[in-house]
Amino acid sequence: MFNPSRDQVREFFIHTWRKHRALELLTPLEAMALGWIEQHPEHHAALESSEALTQEFKVEEGRSNPFLHLSMHLAIAEQLSIDHPRGIKQAFETMASRANGHEAAHQIMECLGQVVWESQRLGTALDSDAYIELIRQRASRD
Repeated sequence: MFNPSRDQVREFFIHTWRKHRALELLTPLEAMALGWIEQHPEHHAALESSEALTQEFKVEEGRSNPFLHLSMHLAIAEQLSIDHPRGIKQAFETMASRANGHEAAHQIMECLGQVVWESQRLGTALDSDAYIELIRQRASRD
């Protein structure tokens, strides 16, 4: 299993954005990441910052972490591509039909954040059943 460090994740997004701006050829994964980067112009400055590798993004200061956010988009895109956990793709399509794909991804991201937080808090593995149940609950809302 691929388990990059914080710096490796940050370098990946910074490097992808730099390559795009320099009109260099991107790998398929970089191209996927670029799609999410382009949908988040509020994160472009962080990707271009000379302090990007060491900068802290504290929720208490009202700052979201662009690297975490973009990483979660990629994780969710992968989950959707293989429909794992089973049913995520159908739930996503239901949510996207009411809003749009980006908003639906953000709704799933909130569920992912909740189960990751719970897993870390309890020191347990991520509960896939709880994750898909949260997603299904959101998809069933009117």
